[in-house]
Amino acid sequence: MGEPMDSLVRLVEEDDAILREAVKDYTVADLADGWYELDDKQSLEVFLALNQEMRSELISELPSTDQQNLVVALSEQATRNLLEKMDPDDLVDLIQSVSPQVRTDVIGHLSEEARKEAEFLLRFDDDDAAGLMTTRYAAIRADLTAGQALAFLRRAPEELETIYYVYVVDGLQRLSGVVSLRQILFAADGKKIVEIMERNVVTVRDDTDQEETAKVLEDHGLIALPVVDRWNRLLGIVTFDDMIDVIREEQSEDVYRMSAIGGDAEEYLESSIPRLIKRRLPWLVLLLLAGTVTTNVLALYEDLIARFAFLALFIPVITQTGGNSGTQSSTLMIRGLATGHLHPDLIGKALVKEALTGLVIGLATGLVIFLRSILLPPGVHLVEAVALAVSLSSVVLFASLLGCVVPFIIDRFGGDPAVAAGPLMSTLIDVAGLSVYFEVSKILLS
Repeated sequence: MGEPMDSLVRLVEEDDAILREAVKDYTVADLADGWYELDDKQSLEVFLALNQEMRSELISELPSTDQQNLVVALSEQATRNLLEKMDPDDLVDLIQSVSPQVRTDVIGHLSEEARKEAEFLLRFDDDDAAGLMTTRYAAIRADLTAGQALAFLRRAPEELETIYYVYVVDGLQRLSGVVSLRQILFAADGKKIVEIMERNVVTVRDDTDQEETAKVLEDHGLIALPVVDRWNRLLGIVTFDDMIDVIREEQSEDVYRMSAIGGDAEEYLESSIPRLIKRRLPWLVLLLLAGTVTTNVLALYEDLIARFAFLALFIPVITQTGGNSGTQSSTLMIRGLATGHLHPDLIGKALVKEALTGLVIGLATGLVIFLRSILLPPGVHLVEAVALAVSLSSVVLFASLLGCVVPFIIDRFGGDPAVAAGPLMSTLIDVAGLSVYFEVSKILLS
């Protein structure tokens, strides 16, 4: 445990006034990082020692179990104060994460305005752009002058997510433009907003997937992105800080899939043992069954192995090197597809590039295995060393091409290319690589 949290745990046992003063030295990030060190009683005491603003920020950063424990433990008035202070998108995330019974209590504690705001956001899928947005944005009419717009912004509620972007809407709430606060400040007071606003606004539809939303925000270098419906009515905005969480979640899911772990991204300690088993066992069984195909390959070349026993000694080298080469290739393709630098129409260029790369790497690894098999134990004859070198070079080239093609194929059919990497790719290459290994060896040694 770090010293700051260690001292905080000790302070819990002290006077409430001392604790309230001490927690002022901690940031929300400090508290969230060390929260797991506190038991339920200590966490409640620390939470109550915070001011309302820090409470609303901290609870949004905590795991769902801790969120629920705090909401249940707080008094009715403290809960109401907390919920009223939270940003709408964070409040909706909390409502969706707690149990149905607690969810009912939470909604019951909301004011009429906050309830309507939450119910509006709850209509949308939490994996879509609208499920991530906040309705607290600045919007003005195009016929206002810069001076009028500035006066309006001075009276705007403090709860607005951002006023750097000010959106221009018509009487039907349709988005017609956007203007930055900087433009308003430097424009003459009498200049109309319609004269300085940007008409080509980058937007996303309410049903746009969160990963695509994050990509649009990143590609255009924005700090906020408007969300519109099919009639181009402005529903809300998603901000860069929310997208960081999305990017982290999507990356976690990709890592899980590459490691043959199914399910959505979630904190390890938040997952129960049955859930962990459910996520991991099916993939392991599938890979186990797929891996048993290698025994069929070995059985098919049983006579060849009996004649040239040294081939069996180098099977681990062949499968490991081929698997590593294929995984490297597939990882590069998956990353390119995820970032948009590659798309299915570029499979030809990628295949040529990977073929040349795989050929050079194959020749280099083939030379290494040739020298190693001759110079070091167990030692093989020259012709056997040549067979090993050519076989390994062929396997590396084949694995590189397979690692390139498979993610493109999966992406073409609407699947997630991330499943092509890791154990699945290794299993495929083990089966295919051994076949190449034995076929090349048979040709050269017969």
